[in-house]
Amino acid sequence: MAHGVDLKNEVPLTLDGQAPKTLGVLDQGALWANLAVSLLGFSGALLLLNPLGNAPLSLTAALTATVVGSLIGTAMVGLSAIPGTQTGQPAMVLLRGLFGARLSYIPSVLNIIQMIGWGAFELWVISQGAMAIFGTAVPYAVWVIAAGALTTALTIWPLGAIRLLRRYVTVGVIIAMVWFAVDFLSTAPPQSGGDWTAFAPAVDYVIALSVSWVPIAADFARHSRSGKAAFTGVVGGYTLAQVACLGLGVYAVAIVGSAAVQADPTSVFTPFMAAPLGALFFAILVLRETDQSFANVYSTTMSLQNLMPRVDRRIISTAIGVVATGIALFANVTSYGAFLGVIGAVFVPMFAVLAVDYFLLGGSTRWNTAENAPSRWSMLVPWALGFAAYWLTTSTPTVPGWDGIWADVREAIGLTHQPWMNGALGAAVVAVLVTLLIGLLKRGPRQ
Repeated sequence: MAHGVDLKNEVPLTLDGQAPKTLGVLDQGALWANLAVSLLGFSGALLLLNPLGNAPLSLTAALTATVVGSLIGTAMVGLSAIPGTQTGQPAMVLLRGLFGARLSYIPSVLNIIQMIGWGAFELWVISQGAMAIFGTAVPYAVWVIAAGALTTALTIWPLGAIRLLRRYVTVGVIIAMVWFAVDFLSTAPPQSGGDWTAFAPAVDYVIALSVSWVPIAADFARHSRSGKAAFTGVVGGYTLAQVACLGLGVYAVAIVGSAAVQADPTSVFTPFMAAPLGALFFAILVLRETDQSFANVYSTTMSLQNLMPRVDRRIISTAIGVVATGIALFANVTSYGAFLGVIGAVFVPMFAVLAVDYFLLGGSTRWNTAENAPSRWSMLVPWALGFAAYWLTTSTPTVPGWDGIWADVREAIGLTHQPWMNGALGAAVVAVLVTLLIGLLKRGPRQ
């Protein structure tokens, strides 16, 4: 085929090519299981244990929140993957059917911004992990550039990268996780105290971890052999791995101390390195982290192709890899938790609108992803109202000034925030109901 690339085995270079269906349930499961394990996800257990900063959860409550939040979040990701399998289109192109071609540029640009940010963040994480193993003998910048080059190479052959994950990397990650779990359970102090007060915001946090992948799910699911394989791979692989990752993080934070992790998130690496053969098994987790940066850079490429459908994805991937590498040289992670909240607020209601329109209102039979798909302005309404509902019902703090605005709005409309309220579920419920109402009112040809 064009440019000497065999499109039967790899992603086509432009949107004009047909997506090969080569990924089975094991490929999808391995991909999503690896995406659920993150080096900084271990320190993220601090936000899980004490999302409000003044009401720590008990161990039982934290683990329950992990399971509940993971299942809810991955179900959203899994459902958002199915239309990609059925249409063969990447995620942002798929949104042409929801919003119209031109309006799909709005979520595309938002996704490009967040994916570049996440890509740079992951390069920072990889470099910090490498320095935890090798010290400062190799400068930080060298690790960033090396990780950026590897990430970019993986995006050039994305389906090959996924098959590589399934065959080799996943096995190593499982062994490493089990190894560290056995060590931590014997060295961590007893987990006692806490209660269930902050259960809802903890679930919010875990949902946000999962649902941050909604905007990219179809980028990989479009190559799945079936919608069932894509859904099962997402929910099964990601849920099991995320529960294991956060559970391991709970004990790592207990060993290091929450104050130390709050002051320096990378201090959570200490117990990993202190374990017998810790450097060897931690190196596996550091190498595995490149699948996160790969997924972010690749999905940035797919989002940009929605804007530039006939530009060679290899050119875009290379450019994005260079940009992410440059940003990573100056990145910091002080707004990590707040960033997750913003992602949830944007993409949870968008997913809900998509799911209702595609699965319940007959959209799957007439989904228009053409470059001239007409604008559907009405679909912006439930998305916007869902976004507002998120901030009205969430109890997870983000940016003080922004949180203060929504506190004033709650006061103005007479809404008293209750401990059981959950931002992600509040956003989804409002978006679902408004989308259903619009569908019932229109009951006719699509806009």
